[in-house]
Amino acid sequence: MYCSGCGQALAEGQAFCPNCGRPITPMAPIAPPPVPGFEVQLDSYANKVKALGVLWFIYGGLSLLLGIAALSFARAFLLGGFGHWMHGPVPPPMMWFGPIWLHFAWVFLAGWAALSAIAGWGLIEHAQWGRILAVIVAILNILKFPFGTALAIWTLVVLLGYQNSRLYEQL
Repeated sequence: MYCSGCGQALAEGQAFCPNCGRPITPMAPIAPPPVPGFEVQLDSYANKVKALGVLWFIYGGLSLLLGIAALSFARAFLLGGFGHWMHGPVPPPMMWFGPIWLHFAWVFLAGWAALSAIAGWGLIEHAQWGRILAVIVAILNILKFPFGTALAIWTLVVLLGYQNSRLYEQL
């Protein structure tokens, strides 16, 4: 340690400089910057999971609305509901195949929207089954480009991994 006034070398524990008489103030140790605690990390993760749950709700609702519009169009097309734009009677195979296919599509659409909404609700409630269901729905949803793929990738990034599973358990 050296005197800040004259530059004289000082011995440890001296109160004054022997050369110029200036008082020596001990240097305070430099503290490392504060590291965000576990609570900050947990709060940040909780906000990500909540936003993810809300997006699953929105995605399920939009899928349901767009599916209803598409199935209404398909019903009108398959069953001759377009009026004078369709020429001739409905072919016989469509008379029995169309309604069966449409009923299956309605059940599938309702089930898919329900799974998305239940996954969103489970994530918002921080339920363990909600995390598992959201990962399963994300894997099933990954081929629905572009929005389904983006939501699926974000879900897998947020929910998978050792650290994320420990954080989710702490919620």
